[in-house]
Amino acid sequence: MTDRPLADSLISPPPAHPESRRATSRIVPRDSIAGRPLIAVVAIMTFLASLTTGAVMLVLASAAEWQSDVAREMTIQIRPAAGRDLEAEGKQAVEIARAAPGIAEVRPYTAQESARLLEPWLGSGLALDALPVPRIIVLRVAADRRPDLAALRAALGASIAGVTVDDHRAWIGHMRAMANTAMAGGVGIMALMLIATILSVAFATRGAMATNRPIVEVLHFIGARDGFIASQFQRHFLRLGLIGGALGGGAAMAVLAGAGVFRDVFLGTAAEEQASALFNTMSIGVSGYAAVLGQIILVAAVTTLTSRQVVSHTLASIE
Repeated sequence: MTDRPLADSLISPPPAHPESRRATSRIVPRDSIAGRPLIAVVAIMTFLASLTTGAVMLVLASAAEWQSDVAREMTIQIRPAAGRDLEAEGKQAVEIARAAPGIAEVRPYTAQESARLLEPWLGSGLALDALPVPRIIVLRVAADRRPDLAALRAALGASIAGVTVDDHRAWIGHMRAMANTAMAGGVGIMALMLIATILSVAFATRGAMATNRPIVEVLHFIGARDGFIASQFQRHFLRLGLIGGALGGGAAMAVLAGAGVFRDVFLGTAAEEQASALFNTMSIGVSGYAAVLGQIILVAAVTTLTSRQVVSHTLASIE
């Protein structure tokens, strides 16, 4: 029989159970030209997905800290008007705020400090005396008790005309919406990258099946089970997925870890101040690196399952 030596050279199966002995030659070569581009594709996809995850985690952490800081503060504003004494009304507002329950700290801004808040928009060195700059009083909310905002507004309004109390709910809503948008965008990008990885693995598996189809058909007809043949491709693509995922994930970890070093280079400059304003920290922490490791495992699992499904579907079509 002419097919028997070929089958023996591939896996040397015994007569009863051909898949029970270890193969002496691999169905899919370990190092192939088709495997190298797939490793590159998987590495690129994992790298981009990991960077996206790190960026989203930085945004979420910064947004959570911003919301916490903003939620712990409220602002009283007294608008200037003709004939009103801002100094006296400011002191009166401070006394009312300090007597209110749930207020831990009251800090009135001087006229110069209030005007200095406009410098980022109007520049420095301008005479702001003619502008109607409101008097600002910052209230720090107690950690263990939330103040009665309605009662505070009523007490201030009864004594001071035109006073407003801002609890920054609009800013908190904007920051929460920004964080949710960043997370949704990150999830969408990761989903697209997984789809691209699945398609790439499917095409690579079909190519490997087409290249080795005569060998697969011989094994199939001499009694090798479909699960045994599929497992050979599954192990091959699991190895490719792990290599590509490790390369891409490792490169992403290096970039994320180097972000802190990059920030130290610009320490004390305007770039460092802008980065600190946008991100309180440039480190994703242990949870971020754990998420990158999880993505490497996820990519390897997706690669393995995709190849197995494609091989099983192809074997089912062989009569």
